[in-house]
Amino acid sequence: MKQLNWFYLLIILSSSLYCCQEKSQPITNTIDRKAVVSRHHVKISTIDTLGSLSVGNGKFAFTVDVTGLQSFPEFYQNGVPLGTQSEWGWHTFPNQADYQFTETLKAYNFNENPNRLYAIQDRENIRRNDAADYFRANPHRLQLGNIGLEILKANGSSAGPTDLKQIHQELDLWTGKIESQFSVEGIPVKVTTYADANKDGIAAKVESPLLQEGRIKLKFRFPYPTNAFSDRGTNYEHSDLHQTKANIIEEQTVVFHRKLDNDNYVVKAKLNVDSQITEVQPHYYMILPKASDCFEVAVEFAPETPKTSMSFKDVENHSIIAWESFWQSGAAVDFSACTDPRAFEIERRVVLSQYLTRLQCAGHYPIQETGLTYNSWYGKPHMEMYWWHSAHYPLWGRTALLEQSIGWYFDAFDKAKLIAERQGYKGVRWQKMTDHNADEAPSNVGSFLIWQQPHVIYLAELIYRNNPSQEQLEKFKTLIFSTADFMASFAHYDAENDRYILGQGIIPAQECFNKTETYNSPFELAYWKWALEKAQQWRSRLGMPKDQAWQQVIDKLSPMAQKEGVYLAAESVLDSYSPSSKHTIDHPAVLGALSILPSNNYVNMEIMNNTFNTVDAVWHWDHTWGWDFPLEAMTATRLNRPEDAIKALLRDEITNTYLPNGHNYQTPRLTLYLPGNGGLLSAIALMCAGYDGCSTKNPGFPKNGKWDVKWEGLQPMP
Repeated sequence: MKQLNWFYLLIILSSSLYCCQEKSQPITNTIDRKAVVSRHHVKISTIDTLGSLSVGNGKFAFTVDVTGLQSFPEFYQNGVPLGTQSEWGWHTFPNQADYQFTETLKAYNFNENPNRLYAIQDRENIRRNDAADYFRANPHRLQLGNIGLEILKANGSSAGPTDLKQIHQELDLWTGKIESQFSVEGIPVKVTTYADANKDGIAAKVESPLLQEGRIKLKFRFPYPTNAFSDRGTNYEHSDLHQTKANIIEEQTVVFHRKLDNDNYVVKAKLNVDSQITEVQPHYYMILPKASDCFEVAVEFAPETPKTSMSFKDVENHSIIAWESFWQSGAAVDFSACTDPRAFEIERRVVLSQYLTRLQCAGHYPIQETGLTYNSWYGKPHMEMYWWHSAHYPLWGRTALLEQSIGWYFDAFDKAKLIAERQGYKGVRWQKMTDHNADEAPSNVGSFLIWQQPHVIYLAELIYRNNPSQEQLEKFKTLIFSTADFMASFAHYDAENDRYILGQGIIPAQECFNKTETYNSPFELAYWKWALEKAQQWRSRLGMPKDQAWQQVIDKLSPMAQKEGVYLAAESVLDSYSPSSKHTIDHPAVLGALSILPSNNYVNMEIMNNTFNTVDAVWHWDHTWGWDFPLEAMTATRLNRPEDAIKALLRDEITNTYLPNGHNYQTPRLTLYLPGNGGLLSAIALMCAGYDGCSTKNPGFPKNGKWDVKWEGLQPMP
């Protein structure tokens, strides 16, 4: 790996499955799936703040330190934080200044069309800027609380991270079990942790001779939101701004009632032994189990008090059955017969990415880029990332997991329509940074992005390909047609050249462009053409004639601009790849025109080959993001450059780091990045199963005899 600067190095060194059975395509199950998964169980032998492990069920996740619980959240806060988050857990600060969303709107004149209203952050207008900041930060996803161990040493002081010795922690991916073993002053402690497959909760079994001496307690601590971009869940100040009340039902059960402004939830903990609870300070409780050598606890987080209690045995059984069902469903890829030494690392990333995306990105809503571990961008999902989070599910034969969250578009429809209307367009303009309520977050960048618009057409098409029924056509037609209406009306007719252009007033996927000057970025052009053609195909499937407004744009959409046989980053940027250009950082989006998309006679393969060579040579790969490497691998696969596809997946860059727990590390403020994991899985599907019209077996892997990749259940890309 390239040398980290001292700051990165310091950080690294110090720091429901049942209700959604997979609708897989028929598979032969010739791969020993348990063997594939089991050889990548995560093993931790030292305290590593970037080595936190998680359990979860797709809509709830619980991340633990080396003790198997959340004993040292402050010590881990600069690594992979010890989060407890759910899809329902949100909080909103009171709007004391009575900000109105309309205050964030500013009129722009693009393409001689005045008064197009965009929600922005206006640094020159204090009131508008403060309003934008409020609506960006609210609502924000909530850290629901920490559950850890308080371990006393012989002298009565609390054991810290450095007091833990003989550490051996293992995540069993096949069952979702974390088993943590360590010693304190030579006395062993063992903790077994599971998450429930259906309910938002966990269970743990704690075994140690220290229990007989009363030297192990459970601690519950509830932080307050920070109202910051990144909430690590360790703000224990401001105790007067929230409430925690412990209701002891019996000596084995306690219910914590939480109130934060107008938001409420409960945490119900049930032990299998009698116990004694003590309030250490507001929002901080200790529970002393009356056990000789072992006790069990099950904890559920919920909007309202659960009527029943979980047990450790129930949670254990649910987890084992559900995870085995997941691994036996859908697709599998086996690299064990490969002799190239790079194959094992790719397989490790593939297996761990399946685990992480299943437990963090498979709920009923689009998810934030850091999943359910900790907040980035206030916990809000970015809809341009939704493809990277979820497209792999139907490609891996797990379509039902996408079908859950794609329903957000139906909920968001009316608000997306209002955005299009206020900007003078037809149809629906999908939000970029949003929340479960589909509200738009003001942004000087996000409000001008457009490449999230075709995602719903692409994802609905993947669902339909795996279940080509009239029911699917009827279900998604309104979303697809309204999206196409916006896309066609957004394209601006250039009468002088008898063509349609995209822009001005756009910021491409490569976000280092000026919105007032940029037009005809290649990825957006190719995506626009493909999606409008696909929308026409949906009309044909439904027995409807072509939409003439869409067809005009399809027929006269600008070609991708080129210079000297290389595609430009945008038609408005003639110096795209010169040494002085500032446009060789961020996402290499020009390659995106042939990555998730087919060429369809729109992309010239010779020019894209030249472009690939240029980008490969001049790009500042140290200023990229985790999903850029799968994107490059997909482009290389479609260009019949399999060695370059492997090179792309394993580029030696910080943002292409996959930690021992499988997380895609980016920066100290973004220590995990799930679009990288999801993108990797989509890339592997393409590299194995290919794409429509591809007859090459495993097109993304070199044909040198070293890549005998076996797979089953994968679906080709369009």
